[in-house]
Amino acid sequence: MRIGELSRAAGVDVETIRFYEKSGVLPRAERQANGYRSYGPAHLERLAFVRHCRALDIPLADVQRLLAFLDRPGEDCGDIDQLVATHLVRVRARLASMLALEQQLTALSRACATDSHTVAECGILQELVAAAHGEACACHALAEAAPAAAAPAMPRAAAPSVSPPAARARARRRKQP
Repeated sequence: MRIGELSRAAGVDVETIRFYEKSGVLPRAERQANGYRSYGPAHLERLAFVRHCRALDIPLADVQRLLAFLDRPGEDCGDIDQLVATHLVRVRARLASMLALEQQLTALSRACATDSHTVAECGILQELVAAAHGEACACHALAEAAPAAAAPAMPRAAAPSVSPPAARARARRRKQP
């Protein structure tokens, strides 16, 4: 089959197939007399395997390692177990990060005063500006704990200003339980 047919059969872009071929993930296709690539069932099967691994967010380098194991079925699978365990650790770390992000965004959305509909009184923008000033922000607290890794703080004069009514509204919200 030609590259377009393989693309449709596997549900993968033609450019992706070419990339996989160049990077060695997919074996090079035979060239027909007219110069067109000719792919067989083994290409489709391998591409389906790669696509499934990528759907599991397995990095391409690890997919290549898994493919190498497929080509050596008699070997011990301990390295495969370790590869998946390492990927699971990365996924769990990202999940924890995403849960923390969800909590931060939920807290930010609570800053929205439902009785106010002007940008000047927008609680969300006030909280974002306060965070830009380094106030009451978990990420700035982390940056202070590790100053070598932190980006330089934005000077107050260079930070966007908050109108006096907005600053008063923010102060009122902070005083409320």
